[in-house]
Amino acid sequence: MSRIAKAPITIPSGVDVLIEDGTIRAKGPKGELSFSITQDIRLVQNDGVLNVEVGTGSSRINAKNLVAMSGTTRAMVNNLIIGVSQGFERKLNIVGVGYRAQVQGSKINLSLGFSHPVVYTLPDGITAETPTQTQIVLRGTDKQVLGQVAAEIRAYRPPEPYKGKGIRYADEHVVRKQAKKK
Repeated sequence: MSRIAKAPITIPSGVDVLIEDGTIRAKGPKGELSFSITQDIRLVQNDGVLNVEVGTGSSRINAKNLVAMSGTTRAMVNNLIIGVSQGFERKLNIVGVGYRAQVQGSKINLSLGFSHPVVYTLPDGITAETPTQTQIVLRGTDKQVLGQVAAEIRAYRPPEPYKGKGIRYADEHVVRKQAKKK
């Protein structure tokens, strides 16, 4: 079995977990999420702790893939529980003269040096704020959706290697190239 899958998942107080029909549902102070589990993987709940157990395998999934899926399932369930209890946050920085962002309700208005402003509509469950004109802070309960939203916003103007202009993650390091020599 995967080393990741062997680690137990502790359920914090205030989070209700329900496992039924191959689906896990978690409800907490930040919201409610669910995840569909592979048929030969079981989640066992004992005294506020979840453990992942691997079955024998079926004709559809061989044993090696089942071991890999057990670690993936454990990570997804852990993200589910952290999401409904604490939530996730992703920060983006905008670098460039005249580049800025502004949140207007459920839309982000980006000025990125194009001839037109770029308007990005946030999906349900994701909120954004701009502490400064060059920072975007995204928050949500679903880590997968939050990462996808951050990647889509970054894709409008990814950081270029010569001047470093563009949208980058707050923890991202852009490798700079040397400019043209005479």
